[in-house]
Amino acid sequence: MAVVEALLYFPGVAGTLLGALLLLLLLSRLSSDYKSQKEGKEPPGPKHLPLLGNLLTLDLKRPFDSFCELSKTYGNIFQVFLGPKKVVVLVGYKTVKDALVNYADEFGERDITPGFRLLNDGHGIIFSNGENWKEMRRFALSNLRDLGMGKRGSEDKIIEEIQYLKAEFDKFEGTKKPFDTTRPVNYAVSNIISSIVYGSRFEYTDPRFTETVDRANENVRVSGSASMMLYNIFPWLGPFLNSKRIIMRNLMKNRAEIVKLITGLQETLNPHDRRGFVDSFLIHKQSVEQSGKKDSYFHHENLLMTVGNLFVAGTDTTGTTLRWGLMLMAKYPHIQDRVQEEIDRLIGGRQPVVEDRKKLPYTDAVIHETQRLANIIPLNLPHMTSCDVTFNGYFIKKGTTVVPLLTSVLKDPNEWEKPNSFYPEHFLDEKGQFVKRDAFIPFSAGRRVCLGESLARMELFLFFTSLLQSYRFTTPPGVSGDELDLKGVVGITLNPSPHKLCAIRRS
Repeated sequence: MAVVEALLYFPGVAGTLLGALLLLLLLSRLSSDYKSQKEGKEPPGPKHLPLLGNLLTLDLKRPFDSFCELSKTYGNIFQVFLGPKKVVVLVGYKTVKDALVNYADEFGERDITPGFRLLNDGHGIIFSNGENWKEMRRFALSNLRDLGMGKRGSEDKIIEEIQYLKAEFDKFEGTKKPFDTTRPVNYAVSNIISSIVYGSRFEYTDPRFTETVDRANENVRVSGSASMMLYNIFPWLGPFLNSKRIIMRNLMKNRAEIVKLITGLQETLNPHDRRGFVDSFLIHKQSVEQSGKKDSYFHHENLLMTVGNLFVAGTDTTGTTLRWGLMLMAKYPHIQDRVQEEIDRLIGGRQPVVEDRKKLPYTDAVIHETQRLANIIPLNLPHMTSCDVTFNGYFIKKGTTVVPLLTSVLKDPNEWEKPNSFYPEHFLDEKGQFVKRDAFIPFSAGRRVCLGESLARMELFLFFTSLLQSYRFTTPPGVSGDELDLKGVVGITLNPSPHKLCAIRRS
Protein backbone atom coordinates (compact mmCIF):
# COMPACT_ATOMS: atom_id res chain seq x y z
CA MET A 1 0.00 0.00 0.00
CA ALA A 2 2.87 2.39 0.76
CA VAL A 3 4.22 1.95 -2.78
CA VAL A 4 0.78 2.64 -4.31
CA GLU A 5 0.32 5.74 -2.16
CA ALA A 6 3.76 7.04 -3.19
CA LEU A 7 2.96 6.58 -6.90
CA LEU A 8 -0.35 8.47 -6.47
CA TYR A 9 1.47 11.29 -4.69
CA PHE A 10 4.14 11.51 -7.43
CA PRO A 11 2.19 11.02 -10.70
CA GLY A 12 5.28 11.68 -12.80
CA VAL A 13 7.11 8.80 -11.18
CA ALA A 14 4.03 6.61 -11.62
CA GLY A 15 3.84 7.43 -15.30
CA THR A 16 7.53 6.66 -15.78
CA LEU A 17 7.28 3.31 -13.98
CA LEU A 18 4.09 2.38 -15.81
CA GLY A 19 5.74 3.18 -19.13
CA ALA A 20 8.77 1.07 -18.20
CA LEU A 21 6.50 -1.80 -17.20
CA LEU A 22 4.60 -1.65 -20.49
CA LEU A 23 7.88 -1.54 -22.39
CA LEU A 24 9.13 -4.63 -20.55
CA LEU A 25 5.89 -6.48 -21.31
CA LEU A 26 6.14 -5.51 -25.00
CA LEU A 27 9.77 -6.62 -25.21
CA SER A 28 8.92 -9.88 -23.45
CA ARG A 29 6.05 -10.54 -25.89
CA LEU A 30 8.24 -9.74 -28.90
CA SER A 31 10.99 -11.99 -27.53
CA SER A 32 8.47 -14.79 -26.97
CA ASP A 33 7.03 -14.37 -30.49
CA TYR A 34 10.54 -14.40 -31.99
CA LYS A 35 11.44 -17.48 -29.99
CA SER A 36 8.23 -19.23 -31.08
CA GLN A 37 8.87 -18.37 -34.73
CA LYS A 38 12.43 -19.63 -34.43
CA GLU A 39 11.58 -22.86 -32.62
CA GLY A 40 8.09 -23.59 -33.95
CA LYS A 41 4.79 -23.81 -32.16
CA GLU A 42 4.41 -25.83 -29.01
CA PRO A 43 1.70 -28.46 -28.53
CA PRO A 44 -1.66 -27.07 -27.37
CA GLY A 45 -2.98 -27.65 -23.89
CA PRO A 46 -5.23 -26.32 -21.14
CA LYS A 47 -4.45 -23.05 -19.39
CA HIS A 48 -2.43 -23.54 -16.26
CA LEU A 49 -1.83 -21.78 -12.96
CA PRO A 50 1.56 -20.57 -11.72
CA LEU A 51 3.29 -23.18 -9.54
CA LEU A 52 0.30 -25.58 -9.56
CA GLY A 53 0.04 -25.94 -13.31
CA ASN A 54 -2.97 -28.15 -14.18
CA LEU A 55 -2.94 -30.17 -10.96
CA LEU A 56 -6.34 -28.91 -9.81
CA THR A 57 -8.06 -30.27 -12.93
CA LEU A 58 -6.35 -33.67 -13.11
CA ASP A 59 -7.36 -36.86 -11.32
CA LEU A 60 -4.02 -37.71 -9.70
CA LYS A 61 -5.28 -41.17 -8.76
CA ARG A 62 -6.00 -41.99 -12.42
CA PRO A 63 -4.05 -39.41 -14.47
CA PHE A 64 -4.27 -41.56 -17.61
CA ASP A 65 -8.06 -41.13 -17.62
CA SER A 66 -7.62 -37.35 -17.37
CA PHE A 67 -5.15 -37.38 -20.25
CA CYS A 68 -7.54 -39.36 -22.45
CA GLU A 69 -10.28 -36.80 -21.75
CA LEU A 70 -7.97 -33.88 -22.53
CA SER A 71 -7.04 -35.45 -25.86
CA LYS A 72 -10.66 -35.09 -26.95
CA THR A 73 -10.20 -31.32 -26.76
CA TYR A 74 -6.53 -30.83 -27.62
CA GLY A 75 -5.75 -33.70 -29.97
CA ASN A 76 -3.19 -36.51 -30.02
CA ILE A 77 -0.27 -34.31 -28.97
CA PHE A 78 -0.80 -31.86 -26.13
CA GLN A 79 0.97 -30.47 -23.10
CA VAL A 80 -0.01 -30.19 -19.47
CA PHE A 81 1.82 -28.76 -16.50
CA LEU A 82 2.32 -30.96 -13.46
CA GLY A 83 3.11 -28.14 -11.11
CA PRO A 84 5.76 -26.07 -12.87
CA LYS A 85 6.89 -29.06 -14.97
CA LYS A 86 5.80 -29.25 -18.60
CA VAL A 87 4.78 -32.70 -19.82
CA VAL A 88 3.94 -33.60 -23.42
CA VAL A 89 1.36 -36.39 -23.78
CA LEU A 90 1.19 -38.59 -26.90
CA VAL A 91 -2.16 -40.25 -27.57
CA GLY A 92 -3.28 -43.02 -29.93
CA TYR A 93 -1.51 -45.83 -31.77
CA LYS A 94 -0.22 -43.87 -34.76
CA THR A 95 1.20 -41.00 -32.68
CA VAL A 96 2.81 -43.22 -30.01
CA LYS A 97 4.31 -45.62 -32.55
CA ASP A 98 5.62 -42.76 -34.69
CA ALA A 99 7.38 -41.25 -31.68
CA LEU A 100 8.80 -44.44 -30.16
CA VAL A 101 9.79 -46.18 -33.41
CA ASN A 102 10.37 -43.55 -36.09
CA TYR A 103 11.81 -41.00 -33.64
CA ALA A 104 13.36 -43.61 -31.36
CA ASP A 105 16.51 -41.64 -30.54
CA GLU A 106 14.75 -38.33 -29.99
CA PHE A 107 12.18 -39.83 -27.58
CA GLY A 108 14.37 -42.63 -26.21
CA GLU A 109 15.63 -41.17 -22.93
CA ARG A 110 14.05 -42.00 -19.58
CA ASP A 111 12.73 -39.20 -17.40
CA ILE A 112 14.22 -40.08 -14.02
CA THR A 113 11.87 -38.40 -11.56
CA PRO A 114 12.79 -38.00 -7.87
CA GLY A 115 10.70 -41.09 -7.07
CA PHE A 116 12.48 -43.22 -9.66
CA ARG A 117 15.83 -41.84 -8.52
CA LEU A 118 15.03 -43.22 -5.06
CA LEU A 119 14.64 -46.65 -6.65
CA ASN A 120 17.82 -46.74 -8.72
CA ASP A 121 19.85 -43.53 -8.44
CA GLY A 122 20.56 -43.60 -12.17
CA HIS A 123 22.05 -47.12 -12.15
CA GLY A 124 20.71 -50.37 -13.61
CA ILE A 125 18.57 -50.54 -16.75
CA ILE A 126 15.02 -49.25 -16.32
CA PHE A 127 15.81 -45.86 -14.76
CA SER A 128 19.12 -44.96 -16.34
CA ASN A 129 20.26 -43.14 -19.47
CA GLY A 130 23.25 -42.68 -21.72
CA GLU A 131 26.16 -45.10 -21.86
CA ASN A 132 25.23 -46.72 -18.54
CA TRP A 133 21.82 -47.70 -19.94
CA LYS A 134 23.31 -48.91 -23.23
CA GLU A 135 25.95 -51.06 -21.54
CA MET A 136 23.62 -52.59 -18.96
CA ARG A 137 20.80 -53.29 -21.43
CA ARG A 138 23.15 -54.78 -24.02
CA PHE A 139 24.84 -57.00 -21.44
CA ALA A 140 21.54 -58.09 -19.90
CA LEU A 141 19.94 -58.96 -23.25
CA SER A 142 22.95 -60.94 -24.44
CA ASN A 143 23.44 -62.90 -21.25
CA LEU A 144 19.77 -63.54 -20.49
CA ARG A 145 19.43 -65.04 -23.96
CA ASP A 146 22.51 -67.17 -23.37
CA LEU A 147 20.91 -68.34 -20.13
CA GLY A 148 17.83 -69.50 -22.04
CA MET A 149 15.43 -66.58 -21.56
CA GLY A 150 12.49 -67.21 -23.86
CA LYS A 151 13.98 -70.54 -25.00
CA ARG A 152 13.71 -74.20 -24.05
CA GLY A 153 15.64 -73.68 -20.82
CA SER A 154 13.05 -71.20 -19.60
CA GLU A 155 10.21 -73.45 -20.72
CA ASP A 156 11.45 -76.27 -18.51
CA LYS A 157 11.74 -73.92 -15.52
CA ILE A 158 8.20 -72.61 -16.04
CA ILE A 159 6.70 -76.10 -16.39
CA GLU A 160 8.45 -77.15 -13.18
CA GLU A 161 7.16 -74.08 -11.34
CA ILE A 162 3.60 -74.68 -12.53
CA GLN A 163 3.50 -77.87 -10.45
CA TYR A 164 4.45 -75.92 -7.31
CA LEU A 165 1.76 -73.33 -8.04
CA LYS A 166 -0.88 -76.01 -8.53
CA ALA A 167 0.06 -77.49 -5.17
CA GLU A 168 -0.61 -74.08 -3.61
CA PHE A 169 -3.99 -73.78 -5.34
CA ASP A 170 -4.92 -77.30 -4.19
CA LYS A 171 -4.59 -76.20 -0.58
CA PHE A 172 -7.77 -74.14 -0.93
CA GLU A 173 -10.06 -77.12 -1.60
CA GLY A 174 -12.28 -75.85 -4.41
CA THR A 175 -15.32 -73.82 -3.37
CA LYS A 176 -14.70 -74.27 0.35
CA LYS A 177 -11.91 -71.71 0.59
CA PRO A 178 -12.03 -68.73 -1.79
CA PHE A 179 -8.57 -67.17 -1.89
CA ASP A 180 -6.61 -64.18 -3.12
CA THR A 181 -4.39 -65.27 -6.02
CA THR A 182 -1.90 -62.42 -5.55
CA ARG A 183 0.81 -64.03 -3.47
CA PRO A 184 0.95 -67.57 -4.90
CA VAL A 185 0.92 -66.25 -8.48
CA ASN A 186 3.55 -63.62 -7.73
CA TYR A 187 5.79 -66.14 -5.96
CA ALA A 188 5.54 -68.56 -8.88
CA VAL A 189 6.34 -65.93 -11.51
CA SER A 190 9.12 -64.47 -9.36
CA ASN A 191 10.74 -67.89 -9.13
CA ILE A 192 11.18 -67.95 -12.92
CA ILE A 193 13.23 -64.75 -13.01
CA SER A 194 15.00 -65.79 -9.78
CA SER A 195 16.14 -69.05 -11.37
CA ILE A 196 17.51 -67.12 -14.35
CA VAL A 197 19.14 -64.36 -12.28
CA TYR A 198 20.42 -66.38 -9.31
CA GLY A 199 20.44 -69.89 -10.76
CA SER A 200 17.92 -71.34 -8.31
CA ARG A 201 14.29 -71.09 -7.23
CA PHE A 202 12.97 -70.51 -3.71
CA GLU A 203 10.36 -72.26 -1.59
CA TYR A 204 7.08 -70.42 -1.03
CA THR A 205 7.64 -71.00 2.69
CA ASP A 206 10.99 -69.14 2.66
CA PRO A 207 10.23 -65.84 4.44
CA ARG A 208 13.30 -64.12 2.99
CA PHE A 209 11.98 -64.81 -0.51
CA THR A 210 8.29 -64.12 0.11
CA GLU A 211 8.94 -60.92 2.04
CA THR A 212 11.26 -59.67 -0.70
CA VAL A 213 8.58 -60.28 -3.33
CA ASP A 214 5.90 -58.65 -1.16
CA ARG A 215 8.04 -55.57 -0.54
CA ALA A 216 8.89 -55.20 -4.22
CA ASN A 217 5.23 -55.39 -5.18
CA GLU A 218 4.30 -52.88 -2.50
CA ASN A 219 6.87 -50.47 -3.90
CA VAL A 220 5.43 -50.83 -7.40
CA ARG A 221 1.99 -49.98 -6.02
CA VAL A 222 3.07 -47.09 -3.78
CA SER A 223 5.44 -45.57 -6.35
CA GLY A 224 2.48 -44.93 -8.63
CA SER A 225 0.29 -43.35 -5.95
CA ALA A 226 -1.01 -39.77 -6.02
CA SER A 227 1.24 -38.83 -3.08
CA MET A 228 4.37 -39.99 -4.93
CA MET A 229 3.21 -38.11 -8.01
CA LEU A 230 3.14 -35.00 -5.84
CA TYR A 231 6.60 -35.88 -4.50
CA ASN A 232 7.93 -36.06 -8.05
CA ILE A 233 6.56 -32.56 -8.67
CA PHE A 234 7.47 -31.06 -5.28
CA PRO A 235 10.38 -33.08 -3.81
CA TRP A 236 10.42 -30.89 -0.69
CA LEU A 237 7.27 -32.78 0.38
CA GLY A 238 9.37 -35.93 0.91
CA PRO A 239 9.84 -35.69 4.70
CA PHE A 240 6.06 -35.43 5.18
CA LEU A 241 5.04 -38.40 3.02
CA ASN A 242 4.49 -41.85 4.49
CA SER A 243 4.63 -43.30 0.96
CA LYS A 244 8.25 -42.22 0.60
CA ARG A 245 9.11 -43.76 3.97
CA ILE A 246 7.49 -47.06 2.90
CA ILE A 247 9.48 -47.11 -0.34
CA MET A 248 12.78 -46.33 1.37
CA ARG A 249 12.22 -48.95 4.10
CA ASN A 250 11.39 -51.62 1.51
CA LEU A 251 14.34 -50.63 -0.66
CA MET A 252 16.82 -50.91 2.18
CA LYS A 253 15.52 -54.34 3.23
CA ASN A 254 15.47 -55.70 -0.32
CA ARG A 255 18.90 -54.30 -1.03
CA ALA A 256 20.27 -56.13 2.02
CA GLU A 257 18.73 -59.42 0.80
CA ILE A 258 20.14 -58.99 -2.71
CA VAL A 259 23.58 -58.26 -1.26
CA LYS A 260 23.43 -61.50 0.78
CA LEU A 261 22.45 -63.54 -2.27
CA ILE A 262 25.17 -61.98 -4.43
CA THR A 263 27.79 -62.48 -1.70
CA GLY A 264 26.87 -66.16 -1.44
CA LEU A 265 27.17 -66.61 -5.20
CA GLN A 266 30.47 -64.73 -5.30
CA GLU A 267 31.97 -66.99 -2.63
CA THR A 268 31.18 -70.08 -4.71
CA LEU A 269 31.78 -68.54 -8.16
CA ASN A 270 33.16 -70.84 -10.85
CA PRO A 271 34.10 -68.99 -14.07
CA HIS A 272 33.54 -72.22 -16.03
CA ASP A 273 30.04 -72.88 -14.68
CA ARG A 274 27.63 -69.96 -14.84
CA ARG A 275 24.54 -70.59 -12.75
CA GLY A 276 22.71 -67.40 -13.68
CA PHE A 277 22.90 -63.73 -14.59
CA VAL A 278 24.70 -62.73 -11.37
CA ASP A 279 27.52 -65.17 -12.17
CA SER A 280 27.79 -63.72 -15.70
CA PHE A 281 28.06 -60.20 -14.33
CA LEU A 282 30.62 -61.14 -11.66
CA ILE A 283 32.79 -63.01 -14.18
CA HIS A 284 32.68 -60.08 -16.60
CA LYS A 285 33.42 -57.65 -13.76
CA GLN A 286 36.51 -59.67 -12.80
CA SER A 287 37.68 -59.70 -16.41
CA VAL A 288 37.31 -55.93 -16.71
CA GLU A 289 39.16 -55.34 -13.44
CA GLN A 290 42.01 -57.62 -14.49
CA SER A 291 42.36 -55.73 -17.77
CA GLY A 292 42.97 -52.52 -15.82
CA LYS A 293 40.16 -50.68 -17.60
CA LYS A 294 38.98 -47.61 -15.72
CA ASP A 295 35.50 -46.04 -15.62
CA SER A 296 33.82 -49.38 -16.23
CA TYR A 297 30.06 -49.68 -15.82
CA PHE A 298 30.51 -53.17 -14.36
CA HIS A 299 30.55 -52.21 -10.70
CA HIS A 300 28.71 -53.23 -7.54
CA GLU A 301 25.95 -50.60 -7.75
CA ASN A 302 25.06 -51.50 -11.32
CA LEU A 303 24.92 -55.18 -10.39
CA LEU A 304 22.61 -54.50 -7.43
CA MET A 305 20.32 -52.20 -9.41
CA THR A 306 20.21 -54.39 -12.51
CA VAL A 307 19.33 -57.45 -10.45
CA GLY A 308 16.67 -55.41 -8.66
CA ASN A 309 15.26 -54.20 -12.00
CA LEU A 310 15.09 -57.72 -13.41
CA PHE A 311 13.53 -59.12 -10.24
CA VAL A 312 10.77 -56.49 -10.01
CA ALA A 313 10.03 -56.26 -13.74
CA GLY A 314 10.12 -60.02 -14.08
CA THR A 315 7.63 -60.48 -11.24
CA ASP A 316 5.09 -57.69 -11.17
CA THR A 317 4.07 -57.29 -14.80
CA THR A 318 3.61 -60.98 -15.63
CA GLY A 319 2.09 -61.82 -12.24
CA THR A 320 -0.36 -58.93 -12.53
CA THR A 321 -1.40 -59.91 -16.07
CA LEU A 322 -1.90 -63.55 -15.08
CA ARG A 323 -4.12 -62.53 -12.15
CA TRP A 324 -6.18 -60.36 -14.49
CA GLY A 325 -6.56 -63.39 -16.75
CA LEU A 326 -7.85 -65.67 -13.98
CA MET A 327 -10.25 -62.99 -12.74
CA LEU A 328 -11.59 -62.42 -16.27
CA MET A 329 -12.25 -66.14 -16.65
CA ALA A 330 -14.36 -66.09 -13.48
CA LYS A 331 -16.16 -62.95 -14.68
CA TYR A 332 -16.85 -64.35 -18.16
CA PRO A 333 -17.48 -68.10 -17.69
CA HIS A 334 -18.68 -68.54 -21.30
CA ILE A 335 -15.21 -67.49 -22.49
CA GLN A 336 -13.60 -69.83 -19.96
CA ASP A 337 -15.81 -72.61 -21.41
CA ARG A 338 -14.43 -72.03 -24.91
CA VAL A 339 -10.82 -71.94 -23.69
CA GLN A 340 -11.20 -75.20 -21.80
CA GLU A 341 -13.02 -76.90 -24.66
CA GLU A 342 -10.16 -75.99 -27.01
CA ILE A 343 -7.50 -77.17 -24.56
CA ASP A 344 -9.35 -80.45 -23.88
CA ARG A 345 -9.88 -81.13 -27.58
CA LEU A 346 -6.40 -80.30 -28.84
CA ILE A 347 -4.09 -80.92 -25.84
CA GLY A 348 -5.99 -83.36 -23.67
CA GLY A 349 -4.45 -84.17 -20.33
CA ARG A 350 -0.76 -83.78 -21.15
CA GLN A 351 1.30 -80.79 -20.05
CA PRO A 352 0.93 -77.85 -22.50
CA VAL A 353 4.17 -76.68 -24.13
CA VAL A 354 5.08 -73.55 -26.04
CA GLU A 355 4.66 -75.25 -29.40
CA ASP A 356 0.98 -75.74 -28.58
CA ARG A 357 0.34 -72.03 -29.01
CA LYS A 358 -0.20 -72.55 -32.77
CA LYS A 359 -2.86 -75.19 -32.02
CA LEU A 360 -4.81 -72.99 -29.60
CA PRO A 361 -5.86 -69.84 -31.49
CA TYR A 362 -8.79 -69.00 -29.23
CA THR A 363 -6.75 -69.45 -26.05
CA ASP A 364 -3.97 -67.32 -27.52
CA ALA A 365 -6.52 -64.65 -28.44
CA VAL A 366 -7.87 -64.66 -24.87
CA ILE A 367 -4.36 -64.17 -23.46
CA HIS A 368 -3.68 -61.28 -25.85
CA GLU A 369 -7.06 -59.70 -25.11
CA THR A 370 -6.30 -59.98 -21.38
CA GLN A 371 -3.07 -58.05 -21.92
CA ARG A 372 -4.88 -55.45 -24.00
CA LEU A 373 -7.83 -54.84 -21.69
CA ALA A 374 -5.85 -55.21 -18.44
CA ASN A 375 -3.69 -52.38 -19.72
CA ILE A 376 -1.32 -52.86 -16.81
CA ILE A 377 1.04 -49.93 -17.54
CA PRO A 378 -1.51 -47.33 -18.67
CA LEU A 379 0.82 -44.33 -18.47
CA ASN A 380 3.87 -46.18 -19.76
CA LEU A 381 7.07 -45.21 -17.95
CA PRO A 382 7.92 -41.55 -18.66
CA HIS A 383 10.26 -40.75 -21.52
CA MET A 384 12.33 -37.62 -22.11
CA THR A 385 13.52 -35.92 -25.29
CA SER A 386 17.25 -36.30 -25.89
CA CYS A 387 17.37 -33.19 -28.13
CA ASP A 388 15.16 -30.45 -29.53
CA VAL A 389 12.69 -32.11 -31.89
CA THR A 390 9.89 -31.01 -34.21
CA PHE A 391 7.30 -33.77 -34.16
CA ASN A 392 4.09 -33.70 -36.20
CA GLY A 393 4.46 -29.94 -36.59
CA TYR A 394 5.07 -29.22 -32.89
CA PHE A 395 8.33 -28.11 -31.31
CA ILE A 396 9.42 -30.01 -28.19
CA LYS A 397 12.53 -28.89 -26.33
CA LYS A 398 15.36 -31.15 -25.23
CA GLY A 399 14.78 -32.50 -21.72
CA THR A 400 10.98 -32.38 -21.92
CA THR A 401 9.09 -35.15 -20.15
CA VAL A 402 7.02 -37.18 -22.61
CA VAL A 403 4.21 -39.62 -21.74
CA PRO A 404 3.50 -42.09 -24.59
CA LEU A 405 0.06 -43.04 -23.27
CA LEU A 406 -0.16 -46.83 -23.64
CA THR A 407 -3.78 -47.01 -22.52
CA SER A 408 -4.71 -44.82 -25.50
CA VAL A 409 -3.02 -47.33 -27.82
CA LEU A 410 -4.50 -50.49 -26.34
CA LYS A 411 -7.95 -48.87 -26.29
CA ASP A 412 -7.67 -46.77 -29.44
CA PRO A 413 -11.19 -46.72 -30.98
CA ASN A 414 -9.62 -46.42 -34.43
CA GLU A 415 -7.81 -49.74 -33.93
CA TRP A 416 -10.16 -51.88 -31.84
CA GLU A 417 -13.76 -52.77 -32.58
CA LYS A 418 -14.77 -52.89 -28.91
CA PRO A 419 -11.96 -51.04 -27.10
CA ASN A 420 -13.54 -51.11 -23.63
CA SER A 421 -14.90 -54.66 -23.69
CA PHE A 422 -13.29 -58.06 -23.20
CA TYR A 423 -13.53 -59.31 -26.78
CA PRO A 424 -11.06 -62.07 -27.78
CA GLU A 425 -12.33 -61.78 -31.38
CA HIS A 426 -10.05 -58.74 -31.70
CA PHE A 427 -7.31 -61.31 -32.35
CA LEU A 428 -9.22 -63.77 -34.54
CA ASP A 429 -10.03 -63.74 -38.25
CA GLU A 430 -13.29 -64.89 -39.80
CA LYS A 431 -12.00 -68.48 -39.78
CA GLY A 432 -11.18 -68.38 -36.08
CA GLN A 433 -7.43 -68.26 -36.67
CA PHE A 434 -5.19 -66.04 -34.55
CA VAL A 435 -4.15 -62.72 -36.12
CA LYS A 436 -1.52 -60.27 -34.92
CA ARG A 437 -2.52 -56.65 -34.41
CA ASP A 438 -0.09 -53.78 -34.96
CA ALA A 439 -1.65 -51.74 -32.15
CA PHE A 440 -0.95 -54.50 -29.63
CA ILE A 441 2.08 -53.06 -27.82
CA PRO A 442 1.62 -53.82 -24.10
CA PHE A 443 5.42 -54.10 -23.78
CA SER A 444 5.82 -50.60 -25.28
CA ALA A 445 7.97 -50.13 -28.40
CA GLY A 446 11.22 -48.68 -29.69
CA ARG A 447 14.45 -48.42 -27.72
CA ARG A 448 12.76 -48.88 -24.36
CA VAL A 449 10.66 -51.93 -25.27
CA CYS A 450 10.57 -54.45 -22.41
CA LEU A 451 13.70 -56.64 -22.66
CA GLY A 452 11.86 -59.56 -21.02
CA GLU A 453 9.03 -59.67 -23.58
CA SER A 454 9.88 -63.13 -24.91
CA LEU A 455 10.01 -64.60 -21.39
CA ALA A 456 6.77 -62.90 -20.35
CA ARG A 457 4.92 -64.20 -23.41
CA MET A 458 6.12 -67.73 -22.70
CA GLU A 459 5.16 -67.51 -19.02
CA LEU A 460 1.68 -66.16 -19.74
CA PHE A 461 0.93 -68.90 -22.24
CA LEU A 462 2.23 -71.81 -20.16
CA PHE A 463 0.83 -70.68 -16.80
CA PHE A 464 -2.56 -69.71 -18.23
CA THR A 465 -3.14 -72.84 -20.33
CA SER A 466 -1.88 -75.17 -17.58
CA LEU A 467 -4.10 -73.58 -14.92
CA LEU A 468 -7.19 -73.53 -17.17
CA GLN A 469 -6.52 -77.16 -18.08
CA SER A 470 -6.56 -78.14 -14.40
CA TYR A 471 -9.02 -75.76 -12.72
CA ARG A 472 -12.39 -74.10 -13.14
CA PHE A 473 -12.15 -70.55 -11.78
CA THR A 474 -15.30 -69.12 -10.24
CA THR A 475 -16.40 -66.33 -7.94
CA PRO A 476 -17.08 -67.35 -4.32
CA PRO A 477 -20.57 -68.67 -3.54
CA GLY A 478 -23.03 -65.78 -3.40
CA VAL A 479 -20.76 -63.43 -5.38
CA SER A 480 -21.74 -62.50 -8.92
CA GLY A 481 -19.24 -62.04 -11.73
CA ASP A 482 -20.69 -58.55 -12.14
CA GLU A 483 -19.13 -57.69 -8.79
CA LEU A 484 -15.63 -58.18 -10.24
CA ASP A 485 -14.91 -54.65 -11.44
CA LEU A 486 -12.41 -53.81 -14.17
CA LYS A 487 -11.21 -50.42 -12.87
CA GLY A 488 -8.22 -51.88 -11.07
CA VAL A 489 -5.91 -50.48 -8.40
CA VAL A 490 -3.44 -47.91 -9.70
CA GLY A 491 0.28 -48.05 -8.99
CA ILE A 492 3.06 -48.02 -11.55
CA THR A 493 1.12 -51.03 -12.80
CA LEU A 494 -2.66 -51.44 -12.82
CA ASN A 495 -3.58 -54.36 -10.55
CA PRO A 496 -6.95 -56.12 -10.39
CA SER A 497 -9.23 -54.74 -7.68
CA PRO A 498 -9.12 -56.88 -4.50
CA HIS A 499 -11.07 -60.08 -5.00
CA LYS A 500 -11.08 -63.80 -4.20
CA LEU A 501 -11.57 -66.77 -6.50
CA CYS A 502 -12.34 -70.44 -6.15
CA ALA A 503 -10.11 -72.87 -8.02
CA ILE A 504 -12.07 -76.10 -8.58
CA ARG A 505 -10.15 -79.11 -9.82
CA ARG A 506 -11.49 -80.37 -13.15
CA SER A 507 -12.05 -84.12 -13.46
